Amino acid sequence: MSDWLIYRGAGAPHDGIEHLPPPPPWRDFDGGPLVAPPAALDPSSERRLGVQHREASHHRPGETERELVNAALYLRRPLLVTGAPGSGKSTLAHSVAYELGLGRVLGWPVVSRSTLRDGLYDYDAIGRLQDLQIARAAPAAAESGAAPGPDPTDEPGLGIGRYIRLGPLGTALLPAARPRVLLVDELDKSDIDLPNDLLNVLEEGEFRIPELERLAGSAPEVEVLSDDGARVTVRDGRVRCRAFPFIVLTSNGERDFPAPLLRRCIHLHIPVPDKERLAAMVRAHFGEGAAERYEAVIDRFLDREPGDVRAVDQLFNAIHLTQRAGWTDEDEEETRRRLTAELMRPLDRTR
Repeated sequence: MSDWLIYRGAGAPHDGIEHLPPPPPWRDFDGGPLVAPPAALDPSSERRLGVQHREASHHRPGETERELVNAALYLRRPLLVTGAPGSGKSTLAHSVAYELGLGRVLGWPVVSRSTLRDGLYDYDAIGRLQDLQIARAAPAAAESGAAPGPDPTDEPGLGIGRYIRLGPLGTALLPAARPRVLLVDELDKSDIDLPNDLLNVLEEGEFRIPELERLAGSAPEVEVLSDDGARVTVRDGRVRCRAFPFIVLTSNGERDFPAPLLRRCIHLHIPVPDKERLAAMVRAHFGEGAAERYEAVIDRFLDREPGDVRAVDQLFNAIHLTQRAGWTDEDEEETRRRLTAELMRPLDRTR
Protein backbone atom coordinates (compact mmCIF):
# COMPACT_ATOMS: atom_id res chain seq x y z
CA MET A 1 0.00 0.00 0.00
CA SER A 2 1.29 3.45 -0.92
CA ASP A 3 2.90 5.37 1.94
CA TRP A 4 1.02 8.55 1.09
CA LEU A 5 -2.37 7.16 2.17
CA ILE A 6 -3.62 8.59 5.46
CA TYR A 7 -6.95 6.77 5.27
CA ARG A 8 -6.04 3.21 4.31
CA GLY A 9 -9.43 1.56 4.39
CA ALA A 10 -7.83 -1.12 6.56
CA GLY A 11 -10.67 -1.26 9.07
CA ALA A 12 -8.51 -0.73 12.16
CA PRO A 13 -7.79 2.52 14.07
CA HIS A 14 -4.32 3.98 13.65
CA ASP A 15 -2.46 7.28 14.09
CA GLY A 16 -2.30 8.17 10.40
CA ILE A 17 -3.97 11.54 10.91
CA GLU A 18 -0.92 12.65 12.89
CA HIS A 19 1.11 12.33 9.68
CA LEU A 20 -1.21 14.42 7.51
CA PRO A 21 1.00 17.08 5.82
CA PRO A 22 0.25 20.81 6.25
CA PRO A 23 -2.54 22.18 4.06
CA PRO A 24 -2.00 24.09 0.82
CA PRO A 25 -1.39 27.80 1.53
CA TRP A 26 -4.83 28.69 0.16
CA ARG A 27 -6.50 26.23 2.56
CA ASP A 28 -4.57 27.17 5.70
CA PHE A 29 -6.87 28.46 8.45
CA ASP A 30 -6.00 30.08 11.79
CA GLY A 31 -9.13 30.00 13.93
CA GLY A 32 -9.05 30.03 17.72
CA PRO A 33 -9.29 29.48 20.61
CA LEU A 34 -8.99 25.73 20.16
CA VAL A 35 -11.87 23.62 21.43
CA ALA A 36 -11.58 20.32 23.28
CA PRO A 37 -11.50 17.07 21.26
CA PRO A 38 -14.89 15.49 20.57
CA ALA A 39 -16.35 12.40 22.17
CA ALA A 40 -15.72 8.97 20.69
CA LEU A 41 -17.91 7.38 18.04
CA ASP A 42 -21.54 7.06 19.09
CA PRO A 43 -23.96 4.12 18.57
CA SER A 44 -25.04 5.57 15.23
CA SER A 45 -21.58 4.96 13.81
CA GLU A 46 -21.44 1.48 15.33
CA ARG A 47 -24.70 0.59 13.61
CA ARG A 48 -23.38 1.89 10.30
CA LEU A 49 -20.14 -0.04 10.58
CA GLY A 50 -21.73 -3.30 11.61
CA VAL A 51 -21.78 -5.05 14.94
CA GLN A 52 -18.47 -4.52 16.77
CA HIS A 53 -17.07 -2.84 13.63
CA ARG A 54 -16.98 -6.12 11.71
CA GLU A 55 -17.66 -4.32 8.46
CA ALA A 56 -14.44 -2.40 8.92
CA SER A 57 -12.47 -5.62 9.18
CA HIS A 58 -14.21 -7.32 6.24
CA HIS A 59 -14.65 -4.55 3.70
CA ARG A 60 -11.75 -3.04 1.79
CA PRO A 61 -12.62 0.12 -0.17
CA GLY A 62 -11.49 0.15 -3.77
CA GLU A 63 -8.33 1.91 -4.85
CA THR A 64 -10.18 4.89 -6.34
CA GLU A 65 -12.27 5.28 -3.20
CA ARG A 66 -9.20 5.31 -0.95
CA GLU A 67 -7.31 7.72 -3.17
CA LEU A 68 -10.10 10.28 -3.43
CA VAL A 69 -10.76 10.21 0.32
CA ASN A 70 -7.09 10.97 0.84
CA ALA A 71 -7.15 13.67 -1.82
CA ALA A 72 -9.92 15.40 0.16
CA LEU A 73 -7.89 15.06 3.37
CA TYR A 74 -4.70 16.44 1.79
CA LEU A 75 -6.40 19.30 -0.05
CA ARG A 76 -8.84 20.17 2.77
CA ARG A 77 -11.75 19.96 0.38
CA PRO A 78 -15.25 18.48 0.82
CA LEU A 79 -15.87 15.06 -0.69
CA LEU A 80 -19.00 14.86 -2.86
CA VAL A 81 -20.06 11.20 -2.90
CA THR A 82 -22.65 10.05 -5.42
CA GLY A 83 -24.16 6.65 -6.01
CA ALA A 84 -27.30 4.56 -5.76
CA PRO A 85 -29.19 4.31 -2.45
CA GLY A 86 -27.53 1.83 -0.12
CA SER A 87 -24.17 1.83 -1.91
CA GLY A 88 -22.28 2.92 1.23
CA LYS A 89 -22.02 6.67 0.71
CA SER A 90 -22.95 7.65 4.26
CA THR A 91 -20.99 4.79 5.81
CA LEU A 92 -17.79 6.20 4.32
CA ALA A 93 -17.84 9.18 6.72
CA HIS A 94 -18.19 6.86 9.72
CA SER A 95 -15.43 4.60 8.40
CA VAL A 96 -12.98 7.52 8.12
CA ALA A 97 -13.87 8.79 11.61
CA TYR A 98 -13.41 5.31 13.09
CA GLU A 99 -10.11 4.50 11.38
CA LEU A 100 -8.50 7.91 11.98
CA GLY A 101 -9.85 8.39 15.52
CA LEU A 102 -11.67 11.64 14.69
CA GLY A 103 -14.49 11.15 17.17
CA ARG A 104 -18.24 11.48 16.83
CA VAL A 105 -19.53 12.06 13.31
CA LEU A 106 -21.57 15.24 12.99
CA GLY A 107 -24.68 14.55 10.93
CA TRP A 108 -26.80 16.99 8.95
CA PRO A 109 -29.66 15.17 7.18
CA VAL A 110 -30.82 17.57 4.49
CA VAL A 111 -34.51 17.95 3.57
CA SER A 112 -36.31 20.25 1.13
CA ARG A 113 -36.77 22.91 3.85
CA SER A 114 -33.14 22.95 5.03
CA THR A 115 -31.32 26.28 4.97
CA LEU A 116 -27.69 27.20 5.50
CA ARG A 117 -28.51 28.67 8.90
CA ASP A 118 -29.99 25.32 10.00
CA GLY A 119 -26.54 23.84 9.58
CA LEU A 120 -24.66 26.76 11.16
CA TYR A 121 -26.58 27.77 14.30
CA ASP A 122 -29.93 28.37 15.95
CA TYR A 123 -30.83 31.42 18.04
CA ASP A 124 -33.77 31.14 20.42
CA ALA A 125 -34.76 34.81 20.44
CA ILE A 126 -38.19 34.14 21.93
CA GLY A 127 -36.76 32.14 24.83
CA ARG A 128 -34.26 34.88 25.57
CA LEU A 129 -36.93 37.58 25.51
CA GLN A 130 -39.11 35.59 27.90
CA ASP A 131 -36.23 35.09 30.34
CA LEU A 132 -35.32 38.79 30.22
CA GLN A 133 -38.92 39.70 30.98
CA ILE A 134 -38.96 37.29 33.91
CA ALA A 135 -35.67 38.72 35.22
CA ARG A 136 -36.95 42.28 35.03
CA ALA A 137 -40.05 41.23 36.94
CA ALA A 138 -37.92 39.56 39.62
CA PRO A 139 -38.00 42.47 42.15
CA ALA A 140 -41.78 42.33 42.28
CA ALA A 141 -41.68 38.55 42.56
CA ALA A 142 -39.17 38.78 45.42
CA GLU A 143 -41.47 41.10 47.34
CA SER A 144 -44.23 38.51 47.04
CA GLY A 145 -41.91 35.79 48.39
CA ALA A 146 -41.39 33.84 45.14
CA ALA A 147 -38.02 32.19 44.53
CA PRO A 148 -35.90 34.19 42.03
CA GLY A 149 -34.87 32.51 38.76
CA PRO A 150 -31.58 32.88 36.86
CA ASP A 151 -30.85 36.44 35.84
CA PRO A 152 -29.41 36.55 32.30
CA THR A 153 -28.64 40.24 32.71
CA ASP A 154 -25.82 39.28 35.11
CA GLU A 155 -23.88 37.56 32.30
CA PRO A 156 -21.73 39.14 29.56
CA GLY A 157 -23.85 39.97 26.53
CA LEU A 158 -27.00 39.65 28.66
CA GLY A 159 -26.60 35.87 28.64
CA ILE A 160 -27.17 35.56 24.90
CA GLY A 161 -24.85 32.55 24.65
CA ARG A 162 -27.37 30.40 26.50
CA TYR A 163 -29.79 30.84 23.60
CA ILE A 164 -27.42 29.99 20.74
CA ARG A 165 -26.68 26.44 19.69
CA LEU A 166 -24.31 25.65 16.84
CA GLY A 167 -25.58 23.24 14.20
CA PRO A 168 -23.58 20.32 12.78
CA LEU A 169 -21.84 22.46 10.13
CA GLY A 170 -21.19 25.25 12.63
CA THR A 171 -19.70 22.75 15.10
CA ALA A 172 -17.52 21.18 12.40
CA LEU A 173 -16.03 24.62 11.70
CA LEU A 174 -15.01 25.25 15.31
CA PRO A 175 -11.23 25.66 15.67
CA ALA A 176 -9.90 22.19 16.51
CA ALA A 177 -6.46 20.63 16.39
CA ARG A 178 -7.77 17.71 14.31
CA PRO A 179 -10.47 17.77 11.64
CA ARG A 180 -14.03 16.87 12.57
CA VAL A 181 -16.04 14.57 10.32
CA LEU A 182 -19.29 16.03 9.00
CA LEU A 183 -21.84 14.06 7.00
CA VAL A 184 -24.20 16.24 4.95
CA ASP A 185 -26.62 13.55 3.87
CA GLU A 186 -28.68 13.70 0.66
CA LEU A 187 -27.79 17.22 -0.42
CA ASP A 188 -29.75 16.61 -3.62
CA LYS A 189 -32.96 16.71 -1.53
CA SER A 190 -32.35 20.37 -0.65
CA ASP A 191 -33.96 23.53 -1.90
CA ILE A 192 -32.31 24.83 -5.05
CA ASP A 193 -30.55 27.63 -3.14
CA LEU A 194 -28.72 25.59 -0.48
CA PRO A 195 -25.81 24.32 -2.63
CA ASN A 196 -25.05 27.90 -3.69
CA ASP A 197 -25.41 29.17 -0.12
CA LEU A 198 -22.77 26.68 1.01
CA LEU A 199 -20.12 28.03 -1.35
CA ASN A 200 -18.70 30.83 0.77
CA VAL A 201 -18.67 28.83 4.00
CA LEU A 202 -16.87 25.90 2.38
CA GLU A 203 -14.35 28.21 0.73
CA GLU A 204 -13.60 30.47 3.69
CA GLY A 205 -13.92 27.90 6.48
CA GLU A 206 -15.75 30.40 8.66
CA PHE A 207 -19.08 32.09 9.33
CA ARG A 208 -20.43 34.95 11.41
CA ILE A 209 -23.14 35.08 14.05
CA PRO A 210 -24.66 38.58 13.71
CA GLU A 211 -26.34 38.38 17.12
CA LEU A 212 -22.88 38.04 18.73
CA GLU A 213 -21.11 40.47 16.40
CA ARG A 214 -23.37 43.27 17.61
CA LEU A 215 -22.21 42.64 21.17
CA ALA A 216 -18.50 42.16 20.39
CA GLY A 217 -17.55 45.51 21.96
CA SER A 218 -19.00 44.65 25.36
CA ALA A 219 -18.72 40.86 25.21
CA PRO A 220 -15.88 39.82 22.87
CA GLU A 221 -16.01 36.20 24.05
CA VAL A 222 -19.30 34.38 24.53
CA GLU A 223 -19.88 30.75 25.40
CA VAL A 224 -22.46 28.95 23.25
CA LEU A 225 -23.64 25.35 23.01
CA SER A 226 -22.22 23.11 20.28
CA ASP A 227 -23.94 20.26 18.45
CA ASP A 228 -21.98 17.95 20.77
CA GLY A 229 -23.73 19.49 23.78
CA ALA A 230 -20.52 21.16 25.03
CA ARG A 231 -19.95 24.83 25.89
CA VAL A 232 -17.52 26.47 23.46
CA THR A 233 -16.16 30.00 23.17
CA VAL A 234 -16.96 32.19 20.17
CA ARG A 235 -14.75 35.26 19.78
CA ASP A 236 -16.03 38.50 18.22
CA GLY A 237 -19.08 36.73 16.83
CA ARG A 238 -17.05 34.72 14.33
CA VAL A 239 -16.39 30.99 14.05
CA ARG A 240 -13.31 30.08 12.02
CA CYS A 241 -11.80 26.62 11.71
CA ARG A 242 -8.19 25.65 12.39
CA ALA A 243 -8.21 22.16 10.85
CA PHE A 244 -10.66 22.13 7.96
CA PRO A 245 -13.24 19.39 8.62
CA PHE A 246 -13.55 16.24 6.56
CA ILE A 247 -16.94 16.90 4.96
CA VAL A 248 -18.85 14.21 3.09
CA LEU A 249 -21.69 15.50 0.91
CA THR A 250 -23.84 12.63 -0.34
CA SER A 251 -26.20 12.59 -3.31
CA ASN A 252 -28.38 9.92 -4.87
CA GLY A 253 -28.05 11.70 -8.20
CA GLU A 254 -31.55 13.17 -8.24
CA ARG A 255 -30.28 16.56 -9.41
CA ASP A 256 -27.22 18.33 -10.77
CA PHE A 257 -25.20 20.75 -8.67
CA PRO A 258 -23.86 24.16 -9.73
CA ALA A 259 -20.37 24.24 -11.21
CA PRO A 260 -18.98 26.50 -8.43
CA LEU A 261 -19.87 23.86 -5.83
CA LEU A 262 -18.39 21.05 -7.93
CA ARG A 263 -15.18 23.08 -8.29
CA ARG A 264 -14.81 23.22 -4.50
CA CYS A 265 -15.30 19.48 -4.00
CA ILE A 266 -13.55 16.22 -4.73
CA HIS A 267 -16.05 13.99 -6.55
CA LEU A 268 -16.28 10.28 -5.76
CA HIS A 269 -18.84 8.03 -7.44
CA ILE A 270 -19.51 4.73 -5.69
CA PRO A 271 -20.81 2.10 -8.13
CA VAL A 272 -23.57 -0.38 -7.34
CA PRO A 273 -22.03 -2.98 -4.98
CA ASP A 274 -20.91 -6.19 -6.68
CA LYS A 275 -21.20 -9.65 -5.16
CA GLU A 276 -17.86 -9.46 -3.35
CA ARG A 277 -18.71 -6.17 -1.69
CA LEU A 278 -22.21 -7.31 -0.76
CA ALA A 279 -20.76 -10.45 0.77
CA ALA A 280 -18.43 -8.32 2.93
CA MET A 281 -21.37 -6.20 4.10
CA VAL A 282 -23.39 -9.31 4.95
CA ARG A 283 -20.52 -10.75 6.99
CA ALA A 284 -20.21 -7.45 8.84
CA HIS A 285 -23.81 -7.45 9.98
CA PHE A 286 -24.59 -11.16 10.24
CA GLY A 287 -21.26 -12.75 11.16
CA GLU A 288 -18.76 -15.14 9.64
CA GLY A 289 -20.24 -17.61 7.19
CA ALA A 290 -23.35 -15.52 6.59
CA ALA A 291 -22.40 -14.61 3.01
CA GLU A 292 -22.03 -18.27 2.11
CA ARG A 293 -25.19 -19.29 3.98
CA TYR A 294 -27.30 -16.64 2.24
CA GLU A 295 -25.58 -16.71 -1.13
CA ALA A 296 -28.88 -17.48 -2.87
CA VAL A 297 -30.45 -14.33 -1.38
CA ILE A 298 -27.47 -12.24 -2.51
CA ASP A 299 -27.75 -13.69 -6.01
CA ARG A 300 -31.47 -12.87 -6.04
CA PHE A 301 -30.67 -9.30 -5.03
CA LEU A 302 -28.18 -8.98 -7.90
CA ASP A 303 -30.54 -10.57 -10.42
CA ARG A 304 -32.34 -7.52 -11.76
CA GLU A 305 -33.46 -5.96 -14.99
CA PRO A 306 -31.32 -3.16 -16.44
CA GLY A 307 -32.23 0.09 -14.74
CA ASP A 308 -33.82 -1.52 -11.67
CA VAL A 309 -32.95 0.26 -8.42
CA ARG A 310 -32.50 -1.64 -5.16
CA ALA A 311 -30.98 -0.57 -1.84
CA VAL A 312 -28.67 -2.76 0.23
CA ASP A 313 -31.05 -2.28 3.16
CA GLN A 314 -33.53 -4.46 1.26
CA LEU A 315 -31.00 -7.28 1.15
CA PHE A 316 -30.32 -6.93 4.88
CA ASN A 317 -34.05 -7.02 5.65
CA ALA A 318 -34.53 -10.19 3.63
CA ILE A 319 -31.59 -11.95 5.29
CA HIS A 320 -32.61 -10.86 8.79
CA LEU A 321 -36.15 -12.12 8.30
CA THR A 322 -34.87 -15.41 6.88
CA GLN A 323 -32.48 -15.76 9.81
CA ARG A 324 -35.04 -15.03 12.51
CA ALA A 325 -38.02 -16.88 11.05
CA GLY A 326 -36.07 -20.15 10.85
CA TRP A 327 -37.84 -21.48 7.74
CA THR A 328 -36.75 -25.04 7.10
CA ASP A 329 -39.33 -27.31 5.42
CA GLU A 330 -40.51 -27.12 1.83
CA ASP A 331 -43.64 -25.07 2.54
CA GLU A 332 -41.66 -22.54 4.55
CA GLU A 333 -39.06 -22.33 1.77
CA GLU A 334 -41.79 -21.16 -0.59
CA THR A 335 -42.77 -18.50 1.99
CA ARG A 336 -39.15 -17.40 2.21
CA ARG A 337 -38.84 -17.04 -1.55
CA ARG A 338 -42.08 -15.10 -1.83
CA LEU A 339 -41.29 -12.67 0.99
CA THR A 340 -37.73 -12.24 -0.22
CA ALA A 341 -39.04 -11.24 -3.63
CA GLU A 342 -41.41 -8.71 -2.02
CA LEU A 343 -38.75 -7.25 0.28
CA MET A 344 -36.33 -6.84 -2.61
CA ARG A 345 -38.80 -5.38 -5.08
CA PRO A 346 -37.07 -2.67 -7.20
CA LEU A 347 -37.62 0.76 -5.69
CA ASP A 348 -38.64 2.28 -9.01
CA ARG A 349 -41.56 -0.12 -9.34
CA THR A 350 -44.81 0.44 -7.48
CA ARG A 351 -46.62 -2.63 -8.79
